[in-house]
Amino acid sequence: MPDLKPKEVERYLEFVTGSPVNVVKMTVLGGDRQSNDLKSYGYGVPLKVDFRVNGECRTAVLHTMTPGPFGHEHMADRAGELIWEYQAFNRLPRHVRALDVCGFQPDGRLLSAGKVEEFCLLTDFVEGRSYADDLRSIREIGELTDLDIARADALCDYLLDIHAVRGGEPGLYVRRIRELVGGGECIMGITDAYPPHPLAPARLLERIEHLCVDWRWRVKGLTHRLREVHGDFHPWNILFRSGVDFSVLDRSRGEYGDPADDVASLTLNYLFFSLQRSGKLEGGFETLFTRFWDRYLEKSGDQEMLKVIAPFLAFRGLVMASPLWYPKLSDTARGRLFQFMIAVLESDRFDPQKANFYCGA
Repeated sequence: MPDLKPKEVERYLEFVTGSPVNVVKMTVLGGDRQSNDLKSYGYGVPLKVDFRVNGECRTAVLHTMTPGPFGHEHMADRAGELIWEYQAFNRLPRHVRALDVCGFQPDGRLLSAGKVEEFCLLTDFVEGRSYADDLRSIREIGELTDLDIARADALCDYLLDIHAVRGGEPGLYVRRIRELVGGGECIMGITDAYPPHPLAPARLLERIEHLCVDWRWRVKGLTHRLREVHGDFHPWNILFRSGVDFSVLDRSRGEYGDPADDVASLTLNYLFFSLQRSGKLEGGFETLFTRFWDRYLEKSGDQEMLKVIAPFLAFRGLVMASPLWYPKLSDTARGRLFQFMIAVLESDRFDPQKANFYCGA
């Protein structure tokens, strides 16, 4: 964190109050130390600021948040918590008032975000067609081209490259597995959003959740598996241009996780599109599925993935089988996805060669 000087605090408070400010004293709460800067005290230590504005003596407290576990590992986690506090403090009777929420810039200046209602993200635009278009074409035509095979190989090699980068904080692996099961964007969030459907009764979704909780306790200690990941590596987040030139979109849920997440996300789509075509994994989709798995396992040497991938496959399967996301999916395909999830979760080790067996096809 950059140094926080009284002059910078004055500039910031002048913006908040709309009047000239003179900082009289800055004191670390929890002690009697005065401070000319905040850096030596680190995140998470409140700083009491005494100042004069319009001839009035006033006091405020500047709060920061310590990086660490409990969902505070990333800067975005801490920003989200502080933004929530700014809004929520003032809605509760008798709660101390929040005056503003701000951020530190690299040069030590403070930037107000208190008037922001929502945040947005600005990115580059890239040309390309969704990889899902390729899979739709294979589904309709039923044949593979050399380009289809080359693109699948390129995607496999891309994952091999990023998965070679190790993560440094073991706690992030534990968090990623916890969020896989209990996160709002993952297994429990997906099941909670299921609309009523005869093929997805509550008792079936409950069973899947229970099995996934069992898997959480099996795999959460495998922190050596923490790697750089995309986190949402499905065909709609992959844009191809000519040949095997592609870009990826919408990386999600953290920079590091288990490589099984990305592999499950892509390979299960080969099964998904094949189920739509013929109710089983066969033909060109079976070729892509098998080739991808053989290539990835041979080049990565990660046989352990087969012992941990079950809950990741269940997560992706729940999305694909959801009547919310895919209301027009045939009963055959939807039912076989559920069979696949249960069979995989009840197996100690995933075998890519048994995909049709897991589906009951």
